[in-house]
Amino acid sequence: MGAHLPATEFDGTAVDDQREADAEAVMGEPPAQMVQLLGPDGKLGLDPVFTPYAEKISPEALRGLYADMAAIRRFDVEATALQRQGQLALWVPLTGQEAAQIGSGRASQPQDYIFPTYREHGVALTRNVDLAELLRQFRGVSNGGWNPKDTNFHLYTLVLAAQTLHAVGYAMGIQRDQKLAGASGTPDTGQDAAVIAYFGDGASSEGDVHESMVFASSYNAPVVFFCQNNHWAISVPTNVQTRVPLSNRAKGYGFPGIRVDGNDVIAVHAVTEWALEHARQGKGPVLIEAFTYRVGAHTTADDPTKYRQSAEEDAWRAKDPLARVEKYLRSEGLADDGFFAKVKADGDELAAYVRRTTHDLETPDIRSAFANTYAEAHPLVAEELAWFEEYAAGFAGEEPAAAASGQPAAKAGH
Repeated sequence: MGAHLPATEFDGTAVDDQREADAEAVMGEPPAQMVQLLGPDGKLGLDPVFTPYAEKISPEALRGLYADMAAIRRFDVEATALQRQGQLALWVPLTGQEAAQIGSGRASQPQDYIFPTYREHGVALTRNVDLAELLRQFRGVSNGGWNPKDTNFHLYTLVLAAQTLHAVGYAMGIQRDQKLAGASGTPDTGQDAAVIAYFGDGASSEGDVHESMVFASSYNAPVVFFCQNNHWAISVPTNVQTRVPLSNRAKGYGFPGIRVDGNDVIAVHAVTEWALEHARQGKGPVLIEAFTYRVGAHTTADDPTKYRQSAEEDAWRAKDPLARVEKYLRSEGLADDGFFAKVKADGDELAAYVRRTTHDLETPDIRSAFANTYAEAHPLVAEELAWFEEYAAGFAGEEPAAAASGQPAAKAGH
């Protein structure tokens, strides 16, 4: 017989156990195992909770999901090439994570607001962000590149996990707008809106993520936490980040956690649609762990051969998210060679556009950085600008524009 725990310290255990059971029943938490609908063999399976959501994806929409994944992979290849050729200062590849991003992004609605990290190029595509605009920041000619108000897709966040706090704050703002609208009897433009916060398995170890989930749970905020577990936080594997599936952490905060095959675009779409509905209906937050893999480097400044085996990469390439959708489309007679040829041609056209636009980007006059520091003129900034202009003028033989921008001017005959 086991030792009896002191009643004075634990006499509320039965109540807490019942409370947890009641909470799980109310949340309608899906099964704990990983959700997969479309396997690597291209065969579609069944799930009692998510198959009804998958069945709403029409053949045309499924072809669209494949086209989006192919387009963003082609874009990723082109952006990597541009960085290698010196046109970008840095690039953050996404190859291998296409299904996680396209599936979740396409499951969102226009009124939903998205908070990305710095790798959500596929989500940006689904939100109609001009992909060439993404490259402004990586070329170093802009602090952002697009207006978030146009697409409800926030600027990239380079500070690890900070966007999760922003997302919860925004979601709490939605709640308050709805309450104010209800109290005044006026229409609420934010009604039935939710927020998605993207982050990686490495960022899950940051305190910001913990604080975000505490606040989201406490205030029942309409936010979906979308963790792309790509197995590597730069050079640290996931099994060092956590001893249990990341989705299990949601239980500690009192909301549903779902692990989904992040290389299965159909399952990702279904799970995200379910989660967003859950949030919009006032049932609180959801954590989605998309179990996927970063096939390439963390950034173009990284060398993954230093910390992982090529056999591991090969094993995940066999689970390629595009290949499994192509197998399904072909086996079901939903797409033919003509469709896939057009997808490839469209990808090449996108790559050409991105390359052309990147080459045409102009380096802004650095004086604008001084002008935009304060709303009004400031003597200290004026002093610093005068110093810089004197410094720039010291480069003999340079054109004024080149000197002011800090860029060396091209010499005649070269």
